[in-house]
Amino acid sequence: MPTISKDDIERALEAWADHLLQGRAARGSAQLAIVGIVSHGDVLARRLVQRLTAAGCPALYGAIDITLYRDDLDLRGNRPALRSSHLPFSTDDLHLVLVDDVLSTGRTARAALEVLWEYGRPARVEMHCLADRGGRQLPIQPDYVAFDLTSAAADKVQVHLSELDGSDDITY
Repeated sequence: MPTISKDDIERALEAWADHLLQGRAARGSAQLAIVGIVSHGDVLARRLVQRLTAAGCPALYGAIDITLYRDDLDLRGNRPALRSSHLPFSTDDLHLVLVDDVLSTGRTARAALEVLWEYGRPARVEMHCLADRGGRQLPIQPDYVAFDLTSAAADKVQVHLSELDGSDDITY
């Protein structure tokens, strides 16, 4: 089973933050907001905001729970695990970067877009992910990918982040 190490993830996060810093000109005057999809996406979003702030480019941070917006909610049993969203700002006119750990079918991203629109109308939304495993069922493509892990639908991609899982690595 291949593994992406903690050091690989650290290098990827640095490159990701650099990509966002280089995109400042494209944003124009729009405020940057990094919004993670709970639970691993919000950890990644928090790490990105810390790196951007340290580099002199403060960004807003938010996290959204998409559970009730999923199109497979009826397949997940009677009691879905709900977590809190934390989006203490309107998304109106923001340059918003939506962050998730793994992008696959596009269904999670679709649900996240629905949630975001309840908070306002962003000037621009980009989809960024740590790993893209392919297998799209919807016409959603990432604007930024740290690791391209195109794999079979039956393959499992597991992202571990120290804040939630005790270590940083990706196995697939």
